[in-house]
Amino acid sequence: MIRNCINDIRIFIFLSCCMTTLCSLLFTSTCLGTCQALPPPSGNIVVVDSEIEIWNAVNSAISGDTILVADGTYNLGGAGYYLWIDVPGITIRSQSGSPEAVVFDDNYLGSEIITVLASNVTIANLTIKHARTHAIHVTSSASADTINTLIYNVRIIDPGQQAIKINPSNGSYFTDYGEIACSVIELTESGRTEVFDYNGSCYTGGVDGHQSRGWVVRDNTIEGFWCDDDLSEHGVHFWTGSRDTLVERNTFINNARGVGFGLQQNGTGRTYSDTPCPGATGHVGHFGGIIRNNFFFATDPSLFSSEYGADTGIALAQACGAQIIHNSLAFTSTPFNAIEYRFINTQAIIVNNLATHNILQRQDGSADLAGNLQYQPLTIFKNGTSGDLHISQTSTAAIDQGVSVGAGLCDDDIDGEPRPVGDTRDIGADEYVDSLVAEGDVNNDGLVNLKDAILSLRVIAGVDVTGGLTVKSDVSDDQKIGLEEAIFVLDEVSKQ
Repeated sequence: MIRNCINDIRIFIFLSCCMTTLCSLLFTSTCLGTCQALPPPSGNIVVVDSEIEIWNAVNSAISGDTILVADGTYNLGGAGYYLWIDVPGITIRSQSGSPEAVVFDDNYLGSEIITVLASNVTIANLTIKHARTHAIHVTSSASADTINTLIYNVRIIDPGQQAIKINPSNGSYFTDYGEIACSVIELTESGRTEVFDYNGSCYTGGVDGHQSRGWVVRDNTIEGFWCDDDLSEHGVHFWTGSRDTLVERNTFINNARGVGFGLQQNGTGRTYSDTPCPGATGHVGHFGGIIRNNFFFATDPSLFSSEYGADTGIALAQACGAQIIHNSLAFTSTPFNAIEYRFINTQAIIVNNLATHNILQRQDGSADLAGNLQYQPLTIFKNGTSGDLHISQTSTAAIDQGVSVGAGLCDDDIDGEPRPVGDTRDIGADEYVDSLVAEGDVNNDGLVNLKDAILSLRVIAGVDVTGGLTVKSDVSDDQKIGLEEAIFVLDEVSKQ
């Protein structure tokens, strides 16, 4: 019976590939992914394997150097090996490429662990733990902007204050156009205790940017930023005149506040000569910017029972021109708000967001709202109680119910899957895909790669396919399944 099924599938694939492009749609990776490994290092490479060697390599570096750190745990910061990067074009990354294998640990003894005050610096594939203040601090120098910082595939665990601090050192030079991607930023229960002991408040958060323009924060997991007796900073926060921030495809878990553009009603901050918000009067906390395709989830009973509970998923305050598009927000208990927009200079677009709770206008904030779903049950998601915020196949209130969004604003979803043009897109961060390819997404990354496609064939055939077959079946050695590969796999499956 299995063999007959395989033969039928072979005929189907053959006809599909000859007559249409369906085969390539089913079996070819259409997206290279958003968190690929960095290219191999080039230029002058310095390999280090001790605290003093790391410190010396940073202090003697010339532009273009790549410092590769051997596997191990290194006591930096409080041990006297605080890293101050003031030469542009420097890279620090683990030699193995594994962030778990290289740990910079301050043990709460010093202050910052890495300070960046030069342009084109990359920090990648590391774990940074127990900074007394900031794990990474990006700032400008007294004579130049700091631009194009890349923080990639970094794990930051239990910072004493904000995990990544971004702010200029003075009013003349700024910290612009950086990127934080494919990283994990987490405050654990033990780290939460340290925060309050050191600061006397919940002065902590994930990413905190002041007066900074053009930062991209994408494809990260940010978790656990809250305190029992005080309100923490946000998972991602850009304010005091920051501009054009893009926050996309992140997962926020159990944070008191998820993403914030702006904060205060009044204050001082950066202004711009091209007047990006000509109708604004007084303080503008954030200019422009997009928050899209993010998951926000909170389920921790201790968070909800804390003094401030779950405050907001997304908050705009004096945020002129901000756009909140296609986000999913789920709370297992009641937050203050899922999304809020407040103060007179907030003029926002809030479209196609899916929330278990409310979207609230406060204190003269204004927004164009369309296609949003509020007060939805957790069952609208694939597993709303466990944080899988992909929408369920029975989510008729969300599937195909979204409104059109301008071209280029949100053309795909949190998994990189394309959204349809027009008014048939789904509401929320996930665009539902009802196909065998989705069932075969073994990496749960929304990508159709070789291993996923083979599992799709297993689903069809109803038999097991071993991992070894994944390698053997790549006849063309291109990590894609075309007609030749698909037939090879089906033949192998039929033998089992």
